[in-house]
Amino acid sequence: MHIFVINSGSSSLKYQLFRWPQEQPLARGLVERIGLPDGQLTHTTLRPDGQEHTVRRILPIPDHRAGLEEAMRLLTDPETGVLQNPEDVQLVGHRAVHGGEEFREPTLVTPEVKARIRELFPLAPLHNPANLLGMEVAEQLFPQARQVAVFDTAFHSTLPPYAYRFALPEELYTKHGLRAYGFHGTSHQFVSRETLRYLGQPDARVITVHLGNGCSMTATVAGRAVDTSMGFGPMNGLVMGTRAGDTDQAVIFHLVEQLGYSLDDVKNLLNKESGMLGLTGHSDMRDITRLLNEGDPRARLAYDLYAYRIKKYLGSFLAVLNGAEAVVFTGGVGENDALVRQLVCANLDFMGIRLDETENARRAPGIRDLSAAGTRVRVLVVPTNEELEIARLCAGIDV
Repeated sequence: MHIFVINSGSSSLKYQLFRWPQEQPLARGLVERIGLPDGQLTHTTLRPDGQEHTVRRILPIPDHRAGLEEAMRLLTDPETGVLQNPEDVQLVGHRAVHGGEEFREPTLVTPEVKARIRELFPLAPLHNPANLLGMEVAEQLFPQARQVAVFDTAFHSTLPPYAYRFALPEELYTKHGLRAYGFHGTSHQFVSRETLRYLGQPDARVITVHLGNGCSMTATVAGRAVDTSMGFGPMNGLVMGTRAGDTDQAVIFHLVEQLGYSLDDVKNLLNKESGMLGLTGHSDMRDITRLLNEGDPRARLAYDLYAYRIKKYLGSFLAVLNGAEAVVFTGGVGENDALVRQLVCANLDFMGIRLDETENARRAPGIRDLSAAGTRVRVLVVPTNEELEIARLCAGIDV
């Protein structure tokens, strides 16, 4: 069968088509600048011989439906398409960011499920509305297909209470759901699964380090999450592209009471104006690397701070797990930035972590082992594939 995976954002839409059960990717695409006259569509067809054919278009994309319709035109194109018609799609998998405590497994999308996702909007106001919109559009375009939601928070539902509870009054948890939920779960689940397979150790203790524009870490045992760096929302933990990560709560009170910030100002500051952007004026690590190579002291501080925060969480997770078989880097930065990995792993010999510097500097596709010979903890790069993980989870759902 064919599985179509959708990751719907507020002004963008990412998709991938698979032939199943072969897990064969047939096409992928990205629709950007939805709602603007200069919308962008990048669509890549993956040929059986391994070659790729990419089409890029700039055109008005007024809404998500128009973006998906344009993608379907390319998927069913008589010359370059990979489908006869939209009816060839039997299952549509959707990324949903926040499932609260209720959604812990891939879930068939029903009117009741959509209503519950809508009720969770306050917990993920930037993500869940766009995720639900993608589901509603897909129901119109693929009425014959099963629609399945996969929640980012589901992978972290195995955290023990002492890891996910805050030291706040009980009622704030029982009545209002204030607790750590964790995010990037689909990526952490895929990477931990691939690592166990690579190691040939199904019970291994693995720390996954997802570094992109958003960043998080998860401690796992036998592929089950036991702790994670993000909390009630996706702003906590590591330094990110535009998010501050862990910040003293007293800073918020000072901003409001002494500097005249409104709560909206604080939210915007911590979510969109901080992190690497706040430290350097840039949120893309490639731009910051360029500044670093030019001797910019702000870029040096930003890199050191970014890596230091990862190192602190790495130490705490090693304590939680009583050691680990592997530390795994993934995401755009984790997979490609050798300096970040070098700074994080420096001076961790006593923990059994030491890099092979030559291997760390080398770029290559697929899973890579960066560990120095004879070290106790493997340091790996495992490229993430959230769309494939969503397809796997959807394919296994019981209906």
